[in-house]
Amino acid sequence: MEQRIKYYDAAPEPLKIMTDMEKYLHSASIDRKLCELIKIRASQINGCAFCLNMHTADARKLGETEQRICCVSAWDDCDFYTEAEKAALELTEYVTQISTKRVPDTLYSHVREYFNEKEYVDLIFMIIQINSWNRLSISMGNFATTEK
Repeated sequence: MEQRIKYYDAAPEPLKIMTDMEKYLHSASIDRKLCELIKIRASQINGCAFCLNMHTADARKLGETEQRICCVSAWDDCDFYTEAEKAALELTEYVTQISTKRVPDTLYSHVREYFNEKEYVDLIFMIIQINSWNRLSISMGNFATTEK
């Protein structure tokens, strides 16, 4: 697959908005490793190879283990994710598949056991953001490449 449009050049204004959101999310109080796991899980669901390649590399740079990176698609069957991480990953799945899953009150209550109101909002924006990047990347024909 070839990149269809150099969208950074064609539409810099909306990309600046997305980049500004990234800066905000990077300053949020959510653990950086968890942020990368969220990005990996959403990208798996969406089938975005470009983002999977990027965020697995970013997770490794933060010191995330291969075991946790590789098993994030089966987080609910693993004992090496914390209960807070599992709640955030479940929320990621529901928000990513919102057209069929919604976010039930029971999940909201469960996530709020581990994350305060501001953190919950930040989690939602983080999930929305990676879903936006996935959709942009896939639509524009981005693909994963070998690191050089």
